[in-house]
Amino acid sequence: MEKIIIEALNKDQIAKRKIQQWPIWEKEVSRFDWEYDSEEECYILEGSIEVETEEGTAYIKPGDFVTFKKGLKCIWDIKSPVRKHYNFK
Repeated sequence: MEKIIIEALNKDQIAKRKIQQWPIWEKEVSRFDWEYDSEEECYILEGSIEVETEEGTAYIKPGDFVTFKKGLKCIWDIKSPVRKHYNFK
């Protein structure tokens, strides 16, 4: 999917991006529509998420580094409570 990029980062990459200093967002099990008006990067600490788009479904889990591109319209389906570091560009 070109609007959602999922990567695995090692500890050095996490430190270099200063991800541990980013704010944390938490959300309970839920399902909601979302549209990105700017690009977001996030690092998943806990939880399981399915993000549904016109292009298909992205399956996101702890340890994933995810980039959501500006303009993405999607449905977040949180399967287990989420904690993530996030950064808007």
